[in-house]
Amino acid sequence: MKVLTLGINGFIGSTLTEKILKDTDWRLFGMDLNSDWIKGHTSHPRLTFQEGDITICKEWIEYHVKKCDVVLPLVAIATPATYVSDPLRVFDLDFAANLEIIKMVVKYKKRIIFPSTSEVYGMCQDSEFKEEGSNLTVGPINKQRWIYSCCKQLLDRVIYAYGIRDGLDYTLFRPFNWIGPRLDSIGKQKEGGSRVLSQFISNILYAGEIKLVDGGKQRRCFTYIDDGICALMKIIENKDDCAKGKIFNIGNPNEEHSIAELAERLLEAAVSVPYLKDRASKTKIVSVPSNDYYGGSYQDTCHRVPSIDNAKRYLNWQPKTGLSEAIKHTLDFYFAGK
Repeated sequence: MKVLTLGINGFIGSTLTEKILKDTDWRLFGMDLNSDWIKGHTSHPRLTFQEGDITICKEWIEYHVKKCDVVLPLVAIATPATYVSDPLRVFDLDFAANLEIIKMVVKYKKRIIFPSTSEVYGMCQDSEFKEEGSNLTVGPINKQRWIYSCCKQLLDRVIYAYGIRDGLDYTLFRPFNWIGPRLDSIGKQKEGGSRVLSQFISNILYAGEIKLVDGGKQRRCFTYIDDGICALMKIIENKDDCAKGKIFNIGNPNEEHSIAELAERLLEAAVSVPYLKDRASKTKIVSVPSNDYYGGSYQDTCHRVPSIDNAKRYLNWQPKTGLSEAIKHTLDFYFAGK
């Protein structure tokens, strides 16, 4: 099998690359802006890496879409701070650039595995979100936070429509708060510029306080990256067409915690890490209003719990890793030997 991964150096892409090269005989072709997370693999005989921007290197992408069997367009901006501060940048990359790639896949009749998002459910009020049954509900236009959700949702609908009209072979997967090694770079303080766990780790390192937006009462289901990659591997393998034309929530409904609880769990774990012990013991947890932290264009949802019935039924998959273990593995990755 020949697999094309755009965004191969990202959180999901780099972890998937490591798994594929370790456990399969597949050929990998990948593009990203840099290769820091996959630098140990770029000389691997089954990996061809191209440094580049998907909005610029369109000829390279089209050639490799034509050449490969499966395409995973993993490039996206996925930080709420950018949704509210630069929504058009989110639109240009997350929607417009990916739509061009989808059209290439349709043109050459290839298979696409597209990363949707738990954000498409917006402020859905269901106790658990179902791929084919839950309403996708977002806020008003002036709450620009929802542009990411809308971009992803519309691409989901476009892919589905191509499946109906042109027989596009697709699978959509919706990660629910995947966490783990390589989540983000923590090399410098980036308030609001990272996903929540890596943001909190950065806060311990550089700020001395963890800021909880609106008190951190929002609840999320945290999923360890290795569990998510296990599901993604089953989707790529697609044994007996088990994933063809389907949508999968990939999350851990048994690990639902508030953002405040995540901060507390992280601090508890961090004091056991020699490099972080002193900093963590002095780090305070404070509450900040969302308007002050993100601005008036921000809006959020109080809960986001996936139904994983589809993944259990068609992929024979369910998560195995709890939050405490996931935090430990993450800290070990960033600070082992320091």
